[in-house]
Amino acid sequence: MPFPSSPRARSGPRRRSLLAVAPAALALTGCTGGDSGGPAGEDSSAADRARARAARDSEGLVERYDAVIAARPGLAGRLGPLREEVVRHARAFGGGRKASPSASSSPSPSVTSSASPSPSATVPGNDKDALAGLAAAERELADRRTKALGVAPGELARLLASVAAAGAAHVYLLTEGDA
Repeated sequence: MPFPSSPRARSGPRRRSLLAVAPAALALTGCTGGDSGGPAGEDSSAADRARARAARDSEGLVERYDAVIAARPGLAGRLGPLREEVVRHARAFGGGRKASPSASSSPSPSVTSSASPSPSATVPGNDKDALAGLAAAERELADRRTKALGVAPGELARLLASVAAAGAAHVYLLTEGDA
């Protein structure tokens, strides 16, 4: 006889499960900055450009996290682990010079000095809207990376897929609250 489901049962994965699985998934897919194993020449330079663009995109996302954490310090505990994941993503793509892990509670001097005022750095006045803005940025970036999979060589495609999946998990965590 099957057990009836609890009235408090939730559909979908729990936040803690996603936080536990995301780093393991990244480790299993081999987040390295190494060679893609594909042919040299034009394909290699296209892969290098795609890798550099992905690193810049992740660094830009780190800047958004830094701006939100600086403007809404009450969210630092919740956003810190997600920000650190994005820093690791930037490093996996060969970037990360601007995305220092020591800046988890406030923007680093290199980030603030190199970042020009832009609409993306504007933080809404309340926590809910700030989280929604980060979720939208994560979603847009994950979608772009997913679309890039079709033209990326093997290892870069695996890395893009892994980081896009982590970004989708971040969207879930940013939009589901403290569940």
